[in-house]
Amino acid sequence: MAIDFSFPEEIELVRQKVREYCDSVVRPAEKEIEANEGDRQVLVEQVIKMRKAAQEWGLWLPHMPEEYGGMGLGHVAMAAVSAEAAKTRFGPFALNAQAPDEGNMHTLLHWATPEQSEKYLKGLCSGRMRSCFAMTEPEVAGSDPTLIQTHAVEKDDYWLVNGHKWFISGARGAQFAILIARTEDDPEIPQAGNSAFIVDIPSEGWEVVRDVHTMSGSHNHCEIRISDLKVPKENMLGGRGEGHKLGQARLGPARLAHCMRWIGQAEVALEMTIDRAMKRFAHGSYLGEKQGIQWMIADSTMELYQCKLMVLHAAYKIDRKLDFKSEVSMAKHFVANALGRIIDRAIQVHGALGYSTDTPLAQMAQHARWARFADGADEVHQWRIAMRAIEAYTKTGSVTSAAGDLPL
Repeated sequence: MAIDFSFPEEIELVRQKVREYCDSVVRPAEKEIEANEGDRQVLVEQVIKMRKAAQEWGLWLPHMPEEYGGMGLGHVAMAAVSAEAAKTRFGPFALNAQAPDEGNMHTLLHWATPEQSEKYLKGLCSGRMRSCFAMTEPEVAGSDPTLIQTHAVEKDDYWLVNGHKWFISGARGAQFAILIARTEDDPEIPQAGNSAFIVDIPSEGWEVVRDVHTMSGSHNHCEIRISDLKVPKENMLGGRGEGHKLGQARLGPARLAHCMRWIGQAEVALEMTIDRAMKRFAHGSYLGEKQGIQWMIADSTMELYQCKLMVLHAAYKIDRKLDFKSEVSMAKHFVANALGRIIDRAIQVHGALGYSTDTPLAQMAQHARWARFADGADEVHQWRIAMRAIEAYTKTGSVTSAAGDLPL
């Protein structure tokens, strides 16, 4: 029987090791940070402590090849690691497997020249550098990169770039950006109009206007004004006109990486729901003995199960270099929505306590709302899922290939 839903022993050992590391290193560090909220020195000290420990534990850079100092794990193994690490606030960052750096590392690994890898990829892998991915713009729909207005004009030995970006995660503190800009005025196809560039930060002409505040506060999602920015020609990443191709290659696995981390958050919320239901007594019995609460727990459990199956299958297809676009779109849409529902039920069972900031649920709910449009809005993914199903049926008379291509 080819289908096996268990992890190989080596992956299970890594998963258990990540859990132990988070319990003994990350959670105590997080408590210290929370106890000294606003003290940047304590934050930096604890982050350094967590990252040093991750290297000592052999858990540093799980997603990158061993030649770059990583563990060389594939996407299925990363599902185990990321879901476990994301049960804590700093877990992915402590392992140097956080967005947007994780996706940028993969991008540089596959697209960078040897010189670019030496300077930028090794810097990210060592933890000495941070980065951002600058694609989204306020004037045009972020879900359609063919509309990008930031323009790069070729000069003698550099590109002159002008434009406007926003919601650029991690821009403050980044040592470089991967910037997507329009280089072709009349491409044969709209998807060939953009190119990618590596921009050193700081650079003259690159201005961080502000950190855009969101419903969950300030989280380093910045607005960037680009004015006569000079980018050396050797800093083009990939080929001319390949910016869209590069961006889509990056965002597919990155969407799934988000889902992996969201699973960890959803599982924490469900466990908090059950813990509360088994301890809170009201109207003659514990909440967990009441059918209405049991239904909420059942719904969350079923959705978490679906999330895990979808993510593991999509990761399986990526590892085997199969077409994974439909599977990742479906996982991205479903997991993002399930996350919000599972957290919302947890808040409901906790009552006023869940709505307060005495538990992490309120903040989790604020962050979860972002999931439904990050790396592609729900509606765009639904549109693409529907188009693939229609295309599959039109070509073959069956939707099998669009519904996971499973042997059922």
